[in-house]
Amino acid sequence: MITKTEEATESIATQLASVITKGIVIHLQGDLGAGKTTFARGFLRGLGFTGAVKSPTYNIVQPYQTDQFTVYHFDLYRIFDLEELEALGIRDYFDGDAICLLEWPEKGAGLLPDPDLCIKLDYQGQSREIIFEPLSDAGHKIIDIFDRKTLI
Repeated sequence: MITKTEEATESIATQLASVITKGIVIHLQGDLGAGKTTFARGFLRGLGFTGAVKSPTYNIVQPYQTDQFTVYHFDLYRIFDLEELEALGIRDYFDGDAICLLEWPEKGAGLLPDPDLCIKLDYQGQSREIIFEPLSDAGHKIIDIFDRKTLI
């Protein structure tokens, strides 16, 4: 999908959130400024969260509670070794019910669980390309429903 504005990126994320299920791990990948936090903001809006959504770069993880889900938004940009994540108790966040959104997931490679869905955001001039890659049965089901919903 190609988006031309932050609002369009948020809208796509909002639509994805409307078909999400509990316990999903989503990797958000892309260069600095590619729209990962914008996507996370739209996703949380789609789940009914109305407060501020900022990149959790300095606190590493920001929890959000919606009517349906607990969502943990991670930004691992400032992580330099896996011991930092261990000290954070990162494994405890992946409890099977929470939705976990991870920016810079490659920083936790070898420690993080496999994602259900990888979302890649890439510059296309002034636009952004969003690529959805389902990596589990749950991820495939979500994308199938999402594709049918966005075609209507």
